[in-house]
Amino acid sequence: MTALIVAVSLLIGVSLGILGGGGSILTVPILVYLVGQDTKEAIATSLFVVGVTSLAALLPHARAHRVRWRTGLLFGAFSMAGAYGGGRLADYIPGAVLLVAFALMMLATAAAMLRKPRDGARKVRIAHRDLPLKHIAVEGLVVGAVTGLVGSGGGFLVVPALAILGGLPMGIAVGTSLLVIAMKSFAGLAGHLSGVTIDWGVALTVTVAAVAGSLIGARLAGRIPQEALRKAFGWFVVGMGVFVLAQQVGPVLWTHPVTWAVLGAATGAAVAARFWRRSRATRPQPVPHIRPDVASK
Repeated sequence: MTALIVAVSLLIGVSLGILGGGGSILTVPILVYLVGQDTKEAIATSLFVVGVTSLAALLPHARAHRVRWRTGLLFGAFSMAGAYGGGRLADYIPGAVLLVAFALMMLATAAAMLRKPRDGARKVRIAHRDLPLKHIAVEGLVVGAVTGLVGSGGGFLVVPALAILGGLPMGIAVGTSLLVIAMKSFAGLAGHLSGVTIDWGVALTVTVAAVAGSLIGARLAGRIPQEALRKAFGWFVVGMGVFVLAQQVGPVLWTHPVTWAVLGAATGAAVAARFWRRSRATRPQPVPHIRPDVASK
């Protein structure tokens, strides 16, 4: 079991090093279902692991000049405030509710990862405009609160915010997100430590393996096609989210006919919408009619 935990912890680090996020999406389920920790201890431990691992992954990106320090420090400062508040609020919410919220956030994150970027997003990235301070404040507080509440580092929320709204190139957005994640993870951890005791032996074991993975991931960044990697990881997150959600809602809901009717209808609607969009994209366009007297001129 220890070897499996170490192996998956390496994957946590590789994800952070390459994508600038995804570490806590893996860490919390690992600590809950493999290590056997309760939800709140797993969330607090996850914040420590992700914070240290993000700092380690940040160094190679900084040496490669893929970190926008001013944007990262401002975003991180607002996120720290939100993360501390979320960590304190988590003391008053049952662990099962936190895990359900975490699973729903995993599914929402996966949907964002699998969605193709819009043309407008590409134009904004080309513009390279600075992220406005009001956007930094609002998004930093919201992402930070999510971090502290459910133990998610929020990398897959930070990276799109920096890349799409801030106009940063993808590589720089990944490097900058690691600075933000480290800052708000430690702030969220401080909020949790008032009511949670961490097993430091487990925390350090997972952290050492994750740091090693993050250094590998940082070296691989830019060598692996980001689009293919993001899609593969997105489907993996879908599987993890469904698993965590199924564990929490219980078998009764999943055996109820209404549940499968709703899932079937939603799946059918999604497939039909996809085929409809594809048929519209491949439909031949009408050829404009040109009058003979105009064509002869």
